[in-house]
Amino acid sequence: MASGLRSSSSSSSFTTAAGGGALSSSGRFERQLHGNGSSSSSSSSSSSAVSTQGGVSFGQTHLPGRSKAPSSRRSVTPNSRTNSGSDYEEDRGRVRVAVRLRPKNAEDIILDSDFADCVELQPELKRLKLRKNNWTSESYRFDEVFTETASQKRVYEVVAKPVVESVLNGYSGTVMAYGQTGTGKTYTLGKLGKDDASERGIMARALEDILASVSASDCVEVSYFQLYMECIQDLLAPEKINIPINEDPKTGEISLPGASVVKVQNLDQFSQLLQIGEANRHAANTKLNTESSRSHAILMVYIRRSVHEKVEDGITSWEKVPRTTLSGSNAIPLIRKSKLLIVDLAGSERIDKSGSEGHLLEEAKFINLSLTSLGKCINALAENSPHIPLRDSKLTRLLRDSFGGHCSARTSLIITIGPSARHYAETTSSVMFGQRAIKIVNMVKLKEEFDYEGLCRKLEHQVDHLTAEVERKQKLREDDKYKLEKELKECQDSFAEAKRNLITRSEFLEKENTRLEVEMKDLLNELKCQKDHNDLMSEKAARLEVNIKCSKQHQLESSTYQKVLADTTQMYEKKIAELIKQLKDEHAHAKSVEEQLNAMKKLLNDSQKTIQQHEMENSTYQKALADTKMYENKIAELFNQIKHDHTHIQDLEQQLDLTKKHVSKHQNLMQGQKEVDELTVKLQEMYQLHGQTLSELQSLKSEQEGLLGEKDKILYMNGNTKASSTFGTRIGSQKTNSLRETLSGQRATIAKICEEVGLQKILQLLTSEDSDVQIHAVKVVANLAAEDFNQEKIVEEGGLDALLMLLRSSQNTTILRVTSGAIANLAMNELNQGLIMSKGGAQLLAKIASKTTDLQTLRMVAGALANLCGNEKLHIMLKEDGGIKALLEMGRSGSNDVTAQIARGIANFAKCESRGINLGQRKGRSLLMDDGALGWLIANSNNSSTSAQRHVELALCHLAQNEDNVEDFISSGGVKELVRISVESSREDIRNLAKKMLRSSPTFRTIKAEKY
Repeated sequence: MASGLRSSSSSSSFTTAAGGGALSSSGRFERQLHGNGSSSSSSSSSSSAVSTQGGVSFGQTHLPGRSKAPSSRRSVTPNSRTNSGSDYEEDRGRVRVAVRLRPKNAEDIILDSDFADCVELQPELKRLKLRKNNWTSESYRFDEVFTETASQKRVYEVVAKPVVESVLNGYSGTVMAYGQTGTGKTYTLGKLGKDDASERGIMARALEDILASVSASDCVEVSYFQLYMECIQDLLAPEKINIPINEDPKTGEISLPGASVVKVQNLDQFSQLLQIGEANRHAANTKLNTESSRSHAILMVYIRRSVHEKVEDGITSWEKVPRTTLSGSNAIPLIRKSKLLIVDLAGSERIDKSGSEGHLLEEAKFINLSLTSLGKCINALAENSPHIPLRDSKLTRLLRDSFGGHCSARTSLIITIGPSARHYAETTSSVMFGQRAIKIVNMVKLKEEFDYEGLCRKLEHQVDHLTAEVERKQKLREDDKYKLEKELKECQDSFAEAKRNLITRSEFLEKENTRLEVEMKDLLNELKCQKDHNDLMSEKAARLEVNIKCSKQHQLESSTYQKVLADTTQMYEKKIAELIKQLKDEHAHAKSVEEQLNAMKKLLNDSQKTIQQHEMENSTYQKALADTKMYENKIAELFNQIKHDHTHIQDLEQQLDLTKKHVSKHQNLMQGQKEVDELTVKLQEMYQLHGQTLSELQSLKSEQEGLLGEKDKILYMNGNTKASSTFGTRIGSQKTNSLRETLSGQRATIAKICEEVGLQKILQLLTSEDSDVQIHAVKVVANLAAEDFNQEKIVEEGGLDALLMLLRSSQNTTILRVTSGAIANLAMNELNQGLIMSKGGAQLLAKIASKTTDLQTLRMVAGALANLCGNEKLHIMLKEDGGIKALLEMGRSGSNDVTAQIARGIANFAKCESRGINLGQRKGRSLLMDDGALGWLIANSNNSSTSAQRHVELALCHLAQNEDNVEDFISSGGVKELVRISVESSREDIRNLAKKMLRSSPTFRTIKAEKY
């Protein structure tokens, strides 16, 4: 396996057999190269490789049935050709070892939250430092160190691509992954990347480069098998198990008879083969890994390439003589055979940590046994031991060509480790394995064979082709001679005829040219006129296009107006129809009243006539019967009847007047202005309700502050916490219930008015020219926006656009204040936040904040920006639009309410950033630092407002979670504030969070220990 392997501490001088190459009886030509391919000449005729001075042969120690090839040692002076560049060659032949750190998973974050990382990477120095505790650590150097953010492409280009290039040049190579279970070996090597091409592993990328580099005449074949419980199984044909290992007694090469060998045509076919192999591979769920590989997987890629160019690098004059003698003037074609091994070792594990039992325990025993055997071989090679225990395991027998074997060219080993301090021992073991492997140096051996059969077929084909070509050319030569003589005579005749025709044609063309020049001048004049006409027409067309655009715009506006007019007309038509119906009913009622009145008038006339008759009769009776009492009673009755009829007539006249007034009232209702007045009255009622609500809220707030003050006094004087708590809770609950009842009643009233009037009509009033109407309408919209179920309807009806238009156009302080509050209510919804930002809402709010001095307006604007700060997707846009800067500048007002809203916005912003950092979605310094947010927070950390102080403390704790903000905290005195918060904060959760920040950061912990 390792006849050319040696320790890196061995001497740089080495020997080769037969001057660097040998021609075997089977026609195979082999030459050995070290490092970049140079070799020293020697008079020995043996074709086997010899171990280097101070090193030991891996493949020829204690192997039964094989005779040791005679070796010759040759010392080389420093000035000799062989020793030139030996350090570079030795470095190229040495096993390349890289280390890759797996990112932390959720379990590591939870279990290691109170512990410092045990692994520290220094990729620029290619060093790795293992920290056992806070006092002791050990540093190791590797060829490459990959952090947890290293991409799959970079790992492949550094670790595997040089090996793949060597394989394409005719040398064999190996890429192997070693490490604890669950550290990402299979991900690094065998990831297919079906969903994301950037996650493809070394296997897929290596075959992609190989297939892109080979030609159609080359051959690429693969075998894929696993070593499971010391039994070799074919992953492409799982029914083939317990495949034996054979060793060629002449060449010492290892082969697996019976294993499937598939010729690969393209990358898709190879991906399907990998999927089949991964499906057949043994895996299980353990405590350390949900998909732990329970076997060693080995992918063998066989490449057979034809050497078309003349290969002269590293070939001495002794080697060139046989090729010239055997082939004559034709060069004998060469075939290069190489092999690539990609080994995914099963992860080492401890039984007490993995929890393996039963069959899993047996699997773990075989895995650890084979890895132990491999480690023993690596140790023996690194220490130049005289005995290499190859036959302790099938794994070491399979990998004998990977560490200094007969066909070795380059070997790369990638060590995968985890960041958890719980697995410090396993991480140290993996690192030490890589340190021992890095000392091993391989002998480079190029394997070439003469392709005599191909050369014979090629020569026979050339002879047949040339014979036929000679016969064909002789026949063609005779035919061409006869044809040329005949064509010569015809050409002479045709030349004479053509000369005569040419003279005639030239005379005709001169005349035609003169005529065409005259026509061309006429055409140029005509074209000039046409050009002037076209310019004129283009100007007219441009004017027409402008007119068409204007007309289209007018048509669009008119269609919009017509649609609004049609809707309004339809609404008024319905109302007019209802009024007409009522009017008809009133007319019918009036008609019936008039008929009754006519009947009464007729009855009155009859009564008057009767009265006159009675008066005449009465006068007659009075004269005749003056003394008769009976007539007097009769006259009295008649007078009473007349009085009753007169009263009834007056009642009918009053009823008629009322009917006329009712008819005129319904006629006036047909006018549109009446409806607007009613809407204005209802809006005024809603405004009065809103004002009452605000006054009640203000009074309740004042009462609550007073009660809190009384509560503090009671706690200070009596120390009776339970009594004061009961007192505050009882009064607070009474006030809260009262406030809830008031708010629910007023919201029900507003909802009822909105349902009667319609949201669309209220939004239309926002565009009214009357400022009072606008104020009432925007207050209603702001109250509606406070409910979640109304927000979507407001946005769909265009309410957001109308509110933003008010911010742009209005100069009224009340309108700006209420509009900002409405936008703040809408900004509580995530979907509405994106719409507000896309429509320039943040810029408008920042502009208003810079112009106004009204404290209530500033409070509303700060609340809207604070709600927008709670969306992490909008942070960059919010900063670019000046929202953060405007939010901080509003602190100049000195109002506690405004300060509380500013602190809430910064706390929301910092909380989103800390969440993104914990999830690995964000890196770098906080966006708040450039605008001086940290200084503002420190300056307002002792604000008298409880709400403002709480948000300031939360913001400082969240900003401290970002390691990139540490320097800003140190320079601005933020560490002192964190220490104060951890001790003096009124809330226990904030104190605990501040203490956690001080413990998690080494810098904060050091500063606290030194100064505080």
